[in-house]
Amino acid sequence: MPHPLSDKIWNAKYRWREGEAAMDHSIEDTWRRISKALASLEKESRWESEFYSILEDFSFLPGGRIQAGAGTGHKSTLFNCFVMGKIEDSLSGIFDSLKEGAITMQQGGGVGYDFSTLRPYGTPAKQVGMIASGPVSFMKIWDSMCATILSTGARRGAMMATLRCDHPDILDFVEAKREGNALHHFNLSVLATDAFLDAVRMDAQWPLVFEGKVFNTLGAKELWERIMRSAYDCAEPGIIFIDRVRRADNLAYCETISATNPCGEIPLPPYGACDLGSINLTRFVDHPFTGKASIDFEKIGRVAHIAARMLDNVYDISHFPLEKQKKVAQSSRRIGLGITGLADTLIMLNLPYGSKEGRDTAERIMKTVKEAAYRSSVETAQEKGPFPLYERAYLENEFVRNLPADLIHGIEKFGIRNSHLIAIAPTGTISLLAGNISSALEPVYAFEYARNLRRADGSIESVNVSDPAYLLFRKTMGEAQLPSSFLTAIDILPDEQLLMQAALQKHVDNAISKTVNVPECLDFDAFASLYERAFELGLKGCTAFRPNPVTGQVLFEKPHCCSSEREPD
Repeated sequence: MPHPLSDKIWNAKYRWREGEAAMDHSIEDTWRRISKALASLEKESRWESEFYSILEDFSFLPGGRIQAGAGTGHKSTLFNCFVMGKIEDSLSGIFDSLKEGAITMQQGGGVGYDFSTLRPYGTPAKQVGMIASGPVSFMKIWDSMCATILSTGARRGAMMATLRCDHPDILDFVEAKREGNALHHFNLSVLATDAFLDAVRMDAQWPLVFEGKVFNTLGAKELWERIMRSAYDCAEPGIIFIDRVRRADNLAYCETISATNPCGEIPLPPYGACDLGSINLTRFVDHPFTGKASIDFEKIGRVAHIAARMLDNVYDISHFPLEKQKKVAQSSRRIGLGITGLADTLIMLNLPYGSKEGRDTAERIMKTVKEAAYRSSVETAQEKGPFPLYERAYLENEFVRNLPADLIHGIEKFGIRNSHLIAIAPTGTISLLAGNISSALEPVYAFEYARNLRRADGSIESVNVSDPAYLLFRKTMGEAQLPSSFLTAIDILPDEQLLMQAALQKHVDNAISKTVNVPECLDFDAFASLYERAFELGLKGCTAFRPNPVTGQVLFEKPHCCSSEREPD
């Protein structure tokens, strides 16, 4: 184990048990179990050892559902999350959707829903002579269901709710989390269209519409400010730039996206699934903290190549909570291969997170992962066939057209096994498993701090933890002064965080889960400008967190204002 914390996480989250009996006696047993399960349908026996080779040193971290379930025989899904089907605007349709969500969460999957299909509050339901209570009222039923499922011991309870920016109940949705205990199990995101953002810029009136009928009109700027005020005061809702998401979708020719998984890194069609795994970048740094510090791009490419095939095999061994999910997921075989430990890696390379050199290195890493994964998928398609929805129209997508010429030629000749291959997920728990490395592309939280961990029996344990880059520096460099690359979230400007996300987004065909952490003292106008800046930079969405009375304070343990201290590099 890379860290004492790793053993605690493994024991609580991923160790295979049958009742009280432990079936995995060590983390190596877990890696062997996963490797064997995911290689079980391969014709060549070498794949089991190939898969094990990228797991044994924590170079590749499969998603938590894969780690906990692969090879156990349990009736649980290996997919972290799903977007559920369209909610039909009837009482029976609503409760059918509720049931599908409950079944999915019971078996380990988080869920995302678009509530835009539900009629607004006060609308007559003519067939039954009643008045509609609106999307937010039904979201409260979902929230209660999720709490009930969690109380039974289910491992996941996260949900995403989206609503179109022109839905008549959009203001109720935007304000829904102002009460601290409201919709506790939901993340909320507004589906912001290009037309809405244009209307905001032009200070135009904005119609609120349902099924072609205009219910109300308000100023677009007023609505935008209400969204921003709620995000400023209670950290939600986030924004999804939905037209950009749809244009960028590799499968725009055959699907329409209206929601994402709970953390936002995988925009999905109805009944789509998240198949996740992350490359631990800290394992690829040579000569850390020295003048010779470098990163092994060739090895990153090798691991990405194997990991892409490994994740593809999840589709053939996993249980699906619903048959509809199986049909949709297997038709595209989309995967989300990402990275974690980026901030620690930059520290070890002596590169400040907010620097241009840091962004350039991160972008080169992401480009390496992307191209290796796409090559792997083309090779797998040559052997096993392309994903069922593959058509020549796939090659018309801008992201695909920007791949290297030889890759495009390979897709033209053989197709490709997976419709999408790259996503950056939050990686919170699997990053703890790997030794408390920095999560995904997020900055380091703190170099030393205490955190609460949930034990396997459900009890809470407080654990003192240290950042692995900090520990390695102290081990190798003694009490020398920390170099300028040792930055935490408190030291990195919000715009620098957006610039990093934008640098990586160029090479991500799904999306990126990223929270821009800002200090409480950041003024409202500066906060709101972050969302406008995110759109300008080509991001697919934006979420910012400012410590506030509703959700509390997660970061920034000492006073820090960054609105005017320095310019981003």
